[in-house]
Amino acid sequence: MNPLDDIPRGTEVLLHICCAPDAAYGVRSLRDRFDVAGFFYNPNIHPREEFRKRLLSTLDLQEKVPFPLLVGNGGEAAWEDAARGMEDEPERGRRCEACVRMRLRETARKAVELGMPAFGTVLTVSPKKDAAMVNRVGREEGARTGVRFAEADLKKGNGTLESVRISKELGLYRQRYCGCRYSFR
Repeated sequence: MNPLDDIPRGTEVLLHICCAPDAAYGVRSLRDRFDVAGFFYNPNIHPREEFRKRLLSTLDLQEKVPFPLLVGNGGEAAWEDAARGMEDEPERGRRCEACVRMRLRETARKAVELGMPAFGTVLTVSPKKDAAMVNRVGREEGARTGVRFAEADLKKGNGTLESVRISKELGLYRQRYCGCRYSFR
């Protein structure tokens, strides 16, 4: 059974967006089923110029494939606190989970603020992310806030390859690392 079947078609979903390439596939695949609005919230991205490139590329995507988009601000100090002591963790390790949790917690909080009944993320398109962990964290944050989590593994069905294809087709910036300064190494 597809976990998305638990959420009625047409439901408003606030979709956390980490970058335009993941959103290029994620937004398209989920808006066939839901009323999707994007939420770009990534205080983990380093350096600032990289953050700017990813945000501008997401805004470019929004212009080319129109969808409502909110941009979250701040959170850098909270991200530093969440990552403290886990600097040497590998990609997909405890630091990654803390980072995902922080961003999904803010997305769930924003969904509540906007009166949206569900939230999700495009993080599971990336081969750098553990979809099982991302979905577990999303379910936990959804339970904590009372908002449904639109659980998905967007890598399935060639989602990653499709995101690359769409990104190239639309001329979107494609980054070479997850985003934080520790993954930059």
